[in-house]
Amino acid sequence: MSRIFPKLSKAITVAAKEGGPDPDMNSKLRAAIQNAKAQNMPKDNIDRAIKRSQGKDAADYTEVNYEGKGPFGVLVFVECATDNTTRTVANVKSYFNKAGGGLVPTGSLEFMFGRKAVFEFAKPEELDLEELELEMIDEGLEEIEQHEDTVYVYGDYTNFGSLSAGFENRSIAITKANLQRIPTSPVEFSEEQLVEIEKMLDKLEEDEDVQQVFTNIA
Repeated sequence: MSRIFPKLSKAITVAAKEGGPDPDMNSKLRAAIQNAKAQNMPKDNIDRAIKRSQGKDAADYTEVNYEGKGPFGVLVFVECATDNTTRTVANVKSYFNKAGGGLVPTGSLEFMFGRKAVFEFAKPEELDLEELELEMIDEGLEEIEQHEDTVYVYGDYTNFGSLSAGFENRSIAITKANLQRIPTSPVEFSEEQLVEIEKMLDKLEEDEDVQQVFTNIA
């Protein structure tokens, strides 16, 4: 929690500062709050993060992305929110370099990942997924799948708002919603390779400025 809560708080603050403090009018903030609740983040923490965004002394966070190649050629896309880009790029660069990889020019990996809006919710017994899929195609739903009791819905990232509204209109309680970068050509790595790759990914995810890390691991 010591690692997760600060990232969730920052996501809420960034969303509230960007689109306003009212989650009913700000789908990005609404999703950030949903994600925080899914991690059992206390309401007081959520309220403080929103309030912080409206204060005169609110940190001026910048959202920046870094792209790189790690051990064994794994492709990595790193999304950050920072009040000091000099510090952030130096840290991210060091994680790649120490793992035998390095950063690549911005935009180099864009075509290797599809940006998707991804929603998760617990499936109600009475819900017909085929019917839901047909109903929500016009709202941007592209794919729906179920793993055990959890349903995953995918759509283009530009339809995040319309999909969010669609679930709300149908009283479907979303447990997690975010924008993800999904590899267009996933690559298999051996268990031994994954051990080395995970060491670098752990360093990235531990950094306070890093919000999300995506790879092309199958």
